[in-house]
Amino acid sequence: MLTKYLLPALAAIGSVTAATDPCASEKGFLLNSQADATSLISNCKKVTGDVILGPNAGQAIDITGPSEITGDLTVLNNGVITSFRSDSLQTIGGTFTLQNLTLLTSLTMPPLTKVDTILFQSLPALGELNIGPPGITFANVITVSDTFLKTLNGLDVSSARTINIDNNRRLVAITTSLGNLTDVLRISANHPDLEVSMPNLKWIANMTIANVSTFEIPSLAVVNGSARFDFNKFTSFNAPNLTHTESGDISFVGNADLKDITMPALTSIGGGLLIANNTALQSVKGFEELKTVGGALKLRGNFTTYATPLPIVGLCAFADFYRSIDFPALDDVKGAFDISSTADISKSCDEFQKLSSGGQIQGTFACTSDNELANSDTGTGTSGTTGGGDKKDAAAGLSLNTVLLGLSAVAGIAMMW
Repeated sequence: MLTKYLLPALAAIGSVTAATDPCASEKGFLLNSQADATSLISNCKKVTGDVILGPNAGQAIDITGPSEITGDLTVLNNGVITSFRSDSLQTIGGTFTLQNLTLLTSLTMPPLTKVDTILFQSLPALGELNIGPPGITFANVITVSDTFLKTLNGLDVSSARTINIDNNRRLVAITTSLGNLTDVLRISANHPDLEVSMPNLKWIANMTIANVSTFEIPSLAVVNGSARFDFNKFTSFNAPNLTHTESGDISFVGNADLKDITMPALTSIGGGLLIANNTALQSVKGFEELKTVGGALKLRGNFTTYATPLPIVGLCAFADFYRSIDFPALDDVKGAFDISSTADISKSCDEFQKLSSGGQIQGTFACTSDNELANSDTGTGTSGTTGGGDKKDAAAGLSLNTVLLGLSAVAGIAMMW
């Protein structure tokens, strides 16, 4: 019977305690000035709830005092603030938002190490992050967009769910200890000379990389979904330890300076392989162990077949041909096989035709030589032509932007050496 009266009493006491705790608020703490920051939270070790800076909170705001904010920390649409700091804050349980702060030039939070979600967006005057060392080492979601940052020093997580880094026009370097990422990594439209180094990355769900000058992933072993590389400046790409993708595609499109792709350990691609409109790429020979492609295999570019001269007494004969496209271990393509070149690849076509005739290619087969549109075709589908000739129009109709490599039903494949 005692429990009948004791539990409501304890609940009432808890409610009173929460209601009287000056460091807890369900509605959050709105700071419209430095005086508010000092009076409302500076004496708290832990703030239970959100902390929001008002749009006219002042030029310099210091929230030193709490070591933890359980909710969000938000500074939004403030055209006045130039400096934001805390010499005590270590943990933010929710989202740390700095957004549309046109005059913010200084962010100083040396002890901060743990944040659930980071949203730094539209910060045209913020040139650096004064966080750490060691900096933020734990975050599930990171978005850094449209800032004045040159590096991401201060952000160095070992794992994350999603990372988006885009439209940071001065960003020239990203070096991170990231080891795995469970959703997606997107890097695009930053400084054209951006160098990205992820030496510890071993597992990633999906990634889209665009407009970078180098991208180093020496330890990457597995891509669970897709890996897409578009319009980058790197001259070579090397993934020495990548063994397979579980379900998605691998694509290289519009990388004008790319001359070499090397994935020596790759054995299977769950989806498709697309290599197209990389105008400096004259050969594809870095897939020595690739055996299985779960979708379509499509190559478009300036590939050719080179004759190797063999001197014979009194004359010079061409005894062998250099294969500019070679998949020596390829045994199973579940979708279409489509390769097209601006140059003559008929010798290569003859070799790949044997795979089609032998049943290793389950979809349609197409091989085209001397196709002036090999790098610029913007059609919505392939022709469906089968056979290994050098017909110039057999590859017409491939859309580099809309083709779904993972669908084995995609028709039309061109092959090239």
